[in-house]
Amino acid sequence: MKLIIAGGPPSTGKTSVLLHTLEKLKDKGKKIHVVKLDCLVGGDEERYKKNGFEAVTGLSVYVCPDHYLATNIDRIIEWGFKNNCDYLIIESAGLCNRCSPHLKDVLSVVILDMLSSNAPKKIGPLLKSADIAVLTKGDLISQAEREVFCIHLSRVAPKVKILEVNGLTGQRTNILSNWFEKAEDIDNAGGHLSLKLRYPMPGAVCSFCLGEKRVGQHFAKGSYRLIQFPDYQIGDMRL
Repeated sequence: MKLIIAGGPPSTGKTSVLLHTLEKLKDKGKKIHVVKLDCLVGGDEERYKKNGFEAVTGLSVYVCPDHYLATNIDRIIEWGFKNNCDYLIIESAGLCNRCSPHLKDVLSVVILDMLSSNAPKKIGPLLKSADIAVLTKGDLISQAEREVFCIHLSRVAPKVKILEVNGLTGQRTNILSNWFEKAEDIDNAGGHLSLKLRYPMPGAVCSFCLGEKRVGQHFAKGSYRLIQFPDYQIGDMRL
């Protein structure tokens, strides 16, 4: 079974790109299952099912979706093996640009739109630790703007493969499906997998994570970080 993880910021066309890509694999007789991880609501499961793919949705609710994936990856993989699928696709919602769902030795894809040329500088490990960057909405900007975007991306993540696609028509998603086919199979020998994150999660377990609603330094407990101002010192103010 091939495990593939795709993530990216909201509204970049992740589901549309994956649907076009997976259609090409389904046409070759491959059995494909999809797990969509979202935050509060998820409607993409029905889109996958409508196109003939078995799909489930996992809602992280009050937990970061990347933490949610890291906690549930063994259950997800077990579901894929029990259903004897050829491809297990995880589509993960983007959240904070500091996390990343990418795992070592698992083909990892980030899907970005090209509407902001500065986006690659702000995304962090979700882009830098990916194998493939799929770029959408290039038809909405000029050729020069597309080139600037790709230059910025290459500077931030020089080892990442870049693929421009059309999420509406599916143009060039055949290249992505070919890369999916070349992904390594994962080994579930003995029912145990040793998978590791490519990049560590943020170290932030604080009182606000645990439900504290009062704000300010006085109420911050655990792991937190204070802003530094260059010109003067902030007093020990209480809210």
